[in-house]
Amino acid sequence: MKTYEKITLINCDVQVLFDFHLDVKNLETISPKGIKVTLLNKNFTPKEGAVLELQTVKNFIPILWKVRIEKLQSPNLLVDLALQSPFSFWEHSHIFTQTSEGVCELKDVVQYKAPFGVLGLMFDFFIHHELEKMFVFRHSVTKQILEDKK
Repeated sequence: MKTYEKITLINCDVQVLFDFHLDVKNLETISPKGIKVTLLNKNFTPKEGAVLELQTVKNFIPILWKVRIEKLQSPNLLVDLALQSPFSFWEHSHIFTQTSEGVCELKDVVQYKAPFGVLGLMFDFFIHHELEKMFVFRHSVTKQILEDKK
């Protein structure tokens, strides 16, 4: 099992940050250029046990994701577990912490296991690199959107 982690400080209220992540339409907004995200269950309501279905397309390759919300603790925690994805295992924890008046820490922790067993381990450098690019973009856009609202 591998772990990827990204932390960013954002000038906003923790509830605003949490609510931003609950709005699944924002997935399209915070996805990097070159990755198209399509929500397949348009009327998704985030709650524990709910399953979000979406399709991502990168380099003309469509991938179906089915993700179940495992934990939802307002305004500090959202944990989702992939039931279907390109990974053997994928759990994504979104952790939101109010660090001081008007400043929050956005922390993403992804635990993952590459597909294809030992062969998949050979691609971990590439996977980590792609996760870094994606989460740097996501955090940057989230920060920009929420700080511009102030």
